[in-house]
Amino acid sequence: MSEAAADEAEVMWEGEFVRALKLGRWEYASRVGDVRAVVILAEYDGKMILIDQPRIAVGGRCLEVPAGLVGDEDPDATVEDTAVKELEEETGFTAERVERLGDFHASPGMLSESFTLVRAHAVTRSGEGGGTEHEDIKVHLVARRDIPAFVEDKRAEGFAIDVKLLLFLNF
Repeated sequence: MSEAAADEAEVMWEGEFVRALKLGRWEYASRVGDVRAVVILAEYDGKMILIDQPRIAVGGRCLEVPAGLVGDEDPDATVEDTAVKELEEETGFTAERVERLGDFHASPGMLSESFTLVRAHAVTRSGEGGGTEHEDIKVHLVARRDIPAFVEDKRAEGFAIDVKLLLFLNF
C-alpha cells in the first residue's frame, strides 16, 4: 500500500503496540509507530538456531526463528544492529556480519507489518540467551534435514508453528 493510502486509513482503535485501521471496506492491523521486524536465519556448527517462546496470540508456545523489532527501543537502530542484538539476547549467539535477504509480509490480508529477512554470518556462542526478564525463550539447534520432523514433533506437543519455518520444510 502506498504511504498516501495508509495516511487515508481511519484509525478504528489504537493500543500501546497495535492499531486497527480501515480503508474503504477493508480492515487491517499495524504496529503503532510503524515499527518493523527483522527475522534472523542463523546457523551454528551445521545446525539452524530455532527458538520457542510463549505467545499470547496463539495461546501457548510457538516455534520460531529468532526475530526482533527494529526501532522499538532506539529509533536510530538499523536492521543489522537489531539482528545482532536480538540474536544474542534471544539465543546466546552473535554474528560478525548480517546479510539482508529481502523484505516480506507474513499475512498481507490483515497485517501491514513487514519484516526484513537476514542471514547471520560467522556465528559464535556469546552467552546463555533466553531473552529478557520478560521472556521465556528456549533455544534449539537443529540440523536442516531434521527440521521437518522437529516441527512435526513440536506441533504434536501442541506448539504453534511460525509461518517462517516453511523455509525449511520439504514439500
